[in-house]
Amino acid sequence: MSEQKIYKWFLDALSPHEAHAHGIDNMVYSKQTRYQRLEIIDTASYGRCLVLDGKMQSSEVDEFIYHEALVHPALLTHPNPKKVFIVGGGEGATLREILYHTSVTKVLMVDIDEEVVSLCKDHLPQWSKGAFDDPRTELAHLDARRYLEETNETYDIIIIDISEPVEEGPAYLLYTREFYSLVMERLTPDGIISLQAGTTSANNLLNFTAVLKTLRQVFPIVLGYHASIPSFGLPWGFALASKRYDPRELTIKEVDHRIAQRISAELKYYDGEIHQGQFVLPKMVRQAMDKQERVIEDNAPLFTYN
Repeated sequence: MSEQKIYKWFLDALSPHEAHAHGIDNMVYSKQTRYQRLEIIDTASYGRCLVLDGKMQSSEVDEFIYHEALVHPALLTHPNPKKVFIVGGGEGATLREILYHTSVTKVLMVDIDEEVVSLCKDHLPQWSKGAFDDPRTELAHLDARRYLEETNETYDIIIIDISEPVEEGPAYLLYTREFYSLVMERLTPDGIISLQAGTTSANNLLNFTAVLKTLRQVFPIVLGYHASIPSFGLPWGFALASKRYDPRELTIKEVDHRIAQRISAELKYYDGEIHQGQFVLPKMVRQAMDKQERVIEDNAPLFTYN
């Protein structure tokens, strides 16, 4: 019988009563930046991982699920996306997936935490795969909300790839009705946004349902969807909000055709079947969405467990 390896453990706290334990092979880097606590760890099950403020952000083994699910529904639903704005996205993987779309001519990525982006370039280069060096990429380290308040630029797609709204963290004012109204103003007439919206676990639906409720105060078309991301330990929810187009109207055949015509890389997760199926949410999630009355506002933010 082989000797069992004894690990140090990273506990990803999912609630005050639940956690996902990851065996650590190696602590690669740890630092408190100006905005958040960053850790890069090598784990036994999921390879190299990025952790911010004690929360798993992405892992080497399954980050493609999160990033393909975040990016491609919006860009494939849009008839011809050219200009894209990323809020956050420090690892560069969201940028990578957007740049696979051959119609895209410009991507502006605004992440307030320059240290996180720099450390991800150094320690997680397989996430970005050269995307930061693409001539279509512009990178700025600014407050994304302030930038959108001050610019007159408009975008076909806005992808909001930020961490959960942790109290005193950098992201909680990017989940409010006021922020989504600002995003709406910075979209072109065909514009679409997508964002991660928290877990769709049966015992922790407040964040997901409140985000959807808040988006529906602003956008005419709002859909929740989800994906299974094993390293997160829970099913994970996303939201798509559109001025004009409903992604559910695309057939499996049409999605697969658009992938073949528009995307320069082979996707590992996303295709026409996933596109249609992900918008079918479990009954208890739909019921919780229907009952939710909480609207997230600047003076009444929502914080997740940390």
